[in-house]
Amino acid sequence: MKKKDKALLKRVRQIDIKSRKVVTELLGGEYKSVFKGRGMEFDEVREYMPGDEVRTIDWNVTARTGKPFVKRFIEEREQSLFFLVDMSASGAFGSAKQTKNEVAAELCGLLAFSAIKNNDRVGLIIFTDEVELFIAPDKGQHHVLRIIREILSFEPKGTGTRIAGALDYLGRMVKKQCVTFLISDFQDEDYDRQLKLAAYHYDLIAITISDPRELELPNAGLVELCDAETGEQILVDTASAQARKRFNTAAKAHRLEIRDQLRRLNIDQIDVRTDRDHVRDLVRFFRTREQRQTL
Repeated sequence: MKKKDKALLKRVRQIDIKSRKVVTELLGGEYKSVFKGRGMEFDEVREYMPGDEVRTIDWNVTARTGKPFVKRFIEEREQSLFFLVDMSASGAFGSAKQTKNEVAAELCGLLAFSAIKNNDRVGLIIFTDEVELFIAPDKGQHHVLRIIREILSFEPKGTGTRIAGALDYLGRMVKKQCVTFLISDFQDEDYDRQLKLAAYHYDLIAITISDPRELELPNAGLVELCDAETGEQILVDTASAQARKRFNTAAKAHRLEIRDQLRRLNIDQIDVRTDRDHVRDLVRFFRTREQRQTL
């Protein structure tokens, strides 16, 4: 086995072990309480018992038998969960322990194992400036490990980001209601209309991934910055407090713009950083959403 393949296998196993532990201890129950399934489906009829709601009485069966019977319903639990993962060139960046793409793989592992534990199906769409991979939703451990492996080993053809195209593709391929996680650093523009449509048709959650060096420049003298997606290069004197301030102000404005856009469309956001424990970010999201649903 090649050294690269061994490293990939080791990383997949690490995510597998970590995800199982976190799902067992933290996320499994949280997932089920937040994503409750698509509705209720008929199960059976049984004789009326004191305390049953009158509106559940099955009048046809009651008329035939001469005894009151009620309809019993159960939650239609099974549903599909889709990951839309941005694998553009900027995702390969990481100044902390992990790149943004590695964080995306871990997030998908945690959420996918939570999904299959609750008998849900999981699918994947990888995109750059075009959709490059589609994996239909399925169940089972092997399927989840395949999704993690695909994200970790994926070598994209494109370098840019086109969120609008990925959302259009989702709309063509997935006609039923599903839970959709859009995972990206959102270094893109002109996708507001598609985002609004997707939020209307699906339970859409945005996971925004950023790296500390994208948000704040250190004092490191002359630094050549390169936009991984466009190839544009600029020379910045990071020893200049004014230059650092301009960079930090622009980065903050971009983050606030994304946050305001998602809030305006009532799309939940999970803000994740490569230098922070994203398990806590997921747990915080699940608990906040569960509290909101019980109000």
